[in-house]
Amino acid sequence: MLAATGAKSMEDIYCDVPAEALLAKTIDLPPHQGEMEVERAISAMAAKNLNAAEVPSFLGGGAYRHHVPATVDAMIQRGEFLTAYTPYQPEVSQGTLQYLFEFQTQVALITGMEVANASMYDGATSCAEAVAMAGRVSKRKKAIVSGGLHPHYRDATSTISGLHNMDIDLAAANYAGDEDLISLIDNDTACVVVQNPDFFGHIRDLGPLASACHEAGALLIAVVTEIVSLGAITSPGAMGADIVATEGQSIGNALNYGGPTVGLFAVHNKHLRQMPGRVCGQTTDTEGKRGFVLTLSTREQHIRREKATSNICTNSGLCALAFTVHMTLLGETGFARLAGLNHASAVTLADKLSGVAGVEIINETFFNEFTLRLSGPAAAAVEAMAAKGVLGGIPVSRLYPDNPDMENLLLVTATEVTTGDDMDALVTALNEVL
Repeated sequence: MLAATGAKSMEDIYCDVPAEALLAKTIDLPPHQGEMEVERAISAMAAKNLNAAEVPSFLGGGAYRHHVPATVDAMIQRGEFLTAYTPYQPEVSQGTLQYLFEFQTQVALITGMEVANASMYDGATSCAEAVAMAGRVSKRKKAIVSGGLHPHYRDATSTISGLHNMDIDLAAANYAGDEDLISLIDNDTACVVVQNPDFFGHIRDLGPLASACHEAGALLIAVVTEIVSLGAITSPGAMGADIVATEGQSIGNALNYGGPTVGLFAVHNKHLRQMPGRVCGQTTDTEGKRGFVLTLSTREQHIRREKATSNICTNSGLCALAFTVHMTLLGETGFARLAGLNHASAVTLADKLSGVAGVEIINETFFNEFTLRLSGPAAAAVEAMAAKGVLGGIPVSRLYPDNPDMENLLLVTATEVTTGDDMDALVTALNEVL
């Protein structure tokens, strides 16, 4: 390598890397081993994980465990789907374009919007892209971000928006669900970002906020982290949202220790050309047969890269296909029924937890996730329950480490896969650790 590059030493190879970023010594790793030995070592490490599929789990907070039908894996593992990449000669890839067209249709329907793109990376980057888009549409540079937005989404949005010279007005974290965002809107506001259900599980009517945004010439960005909720709750589009940025992981995509996931993005037709990503369309060929085309592709890799609305280089195509297969299996009736099962499961869990000494449910409204106030620190309770084989939820302090008001708050989730025995295990564990 040194001979080929003309460098005199390995240090010369890394001369452009800042000194503070270089390691002072080699990484402390075991010596190389054979494949069988490595498999044993990795398996031993994996065995230390407490798998959400193997124990009672009440984890949520933006990534949710649902039943994924076996058909989903059978379809997405077909070679023509599994090995497909971004179609650079798109019309040749009719199968890919068709499923993306169906995906866009499904996303537009459940979000109550007119058009959706062919997916984004995840919900957090969808949210950040939505803020950037609002700045382009409104010609303004201020975004008001709800205190009920998921902290990861807030961080991603702040980071990316800073590169677009957007001013981010972060409202204080609000676990009570009663924040007043309308009073923060002024003539410099490009958009208001609000999550529904919010990070703490509260459900709100976005109608009044949408009206206030539109009166001031601002856009309302609605974020949804639990897409199943749209089977029961009025869609963001019906409540007046201008941009809907959501996470689609719950449909067709397992937890997978945190990814990959799939971002959904939908807008009204009037804002179509400012939407990031790609749009697949339906047409007819010269023989009058139905076909699919890449209608809009405002990407930085193409010849008009200076006109690109986003630097998203690809999309979550395989995850989008998994979403589409699962949603097709459900249909409209099945999607609504799935949402109903989720809400019923959460209501049952809330009823059971309300009888536990040292537990207070702070939500008046929720879908399948809600927040508890415990009599002591939630992080310690979660660790103690994990030792008993129960994943008891997410201590809110993990995401708000510098906020003492969050220390005793615990976020719990129940979905259609949560059984009565799981709920009893949580009640027993909480009684013991509190």
